[in-house]
Amino acid sequence: MVHKVQAVVVREKNASATVETILVPDPGPGEALVDIVTCGVCHTDLHYQQGGISDNFPFLLGHEAAGVISAVGADVTSVAPGDTVILNWRAVCGECRACSRGEAQYCFNTANATQKMTLEDGIVLSPALGIGAFAEKTLVAAGQCTKIDPAADPAAAGLLGCGVMAGIGAALNTGNVTRGDSVAVIGCGGVGIAAIVGAKLAGATTVIAVDIDDRKLDLARGLGATETVNSKTTDPIEAIRALTGGNGADVVIDAVGRPETYRQAFYARDLAGTVVLVGVPTPEMTLELPLLDVFGRGGSLKSSWYGDCLPSRDFPMLISHYLQGNLDLDAFVTERITLDEVEKAFHKMHDGTVLRSVVEIKERW
Repeated sequence: MVHKVQAVVVREKNASATVETILVPDPGPGEALVDIVTCGVCHTDLHYQQGGISDNFPFLLGHEAAGVISAVGADVTSVAPGDTVILNWRAVCGECRACSRGEAQYCFNTANATQKMTLEDGIVLSPALGIGAFAEKTLVAAGQCTKIDPAADPAAAGLLGCGVMAGIGAALNTGNVTRGDSVAVIGCGGVGIAAIVGAKLAGATTVIAVDIDDRKLDLARGLGATETVNSKTTDPIEAIRALTGGNGADVVIDAVGRPETYRQAFYARDLAGTVVLVGVPTPEMTLELPLLDVFGRGGSLKSSWYGDCLPSRDFPMLISHYLQGNLDLDAFVTERITLDEVEKAFHKMHDGTVLRSVVEIKERW
């Protein structure tokens, strides 16, 4: 059976995101059909629209999603119809070198659905991050579905599917922030704010937010930052050192991903401290550092992709924290919108006026 549903598609580079009818097949082996409840509007979707990810247009946008399993392939046992799930783009293979040594969070041999979703005229769609969830239904690999407690608000829970998980994981998993640590986060967009929340959750006692926008710094303070630094008017390296007894922070997270912010992170950390790069640079960017400084300062220089998360481990754990009141995922939901408002949400994102716009296809699970 083929399902005709409404979905958000971008047909060519920089074209507007429009709502169109698409065709979604029933699941085959290893696949799951998901009724989408909510889906966050992420910068990655905007990058797809702009041709910054690939040129495999048309794209079916959306990936930060929560939904309900509608049907599964005959061989699927990990989820069942009726399960409430968060979708992810790291369906680990269980067989590669990373998986075989017990580090499945580094698996890059990940799976997507084999069958294709199409436009009504048969043109094959490329789903964003192998998900494509600005849609009433989508088809994914069963391993892309992580079952969670249905008591969670899907609008908040679905954000763990990408940006919020990337930030929290940069602190918890990549940075290994622990009780009593000092942490500085450079860049207070959605990922940076999530890194601040993650540092707070881990027990950091000094959490320094750095940005050039006072509005974002105010939000950062409300979500766990103990100190703020406007790097437009203050040298962030000197400010971070001053706020950490002259030493620098134990962990500095660059949530911007530019050479200048990485250099700030590098020199704002304590000797033998950790730098985490979670902001995504563009292909033409290069970095130059004195090699003697790299050697002499010691510590760790790490990159964090998807917050080094393992969805089966991290999603249920973070949802548990959310339901216990330890993790305010609701604060990331700036507005709830409909499918036909995605293009407007991109403009709001560019203007920096929202943490997350969330497309709400159904009110609840």
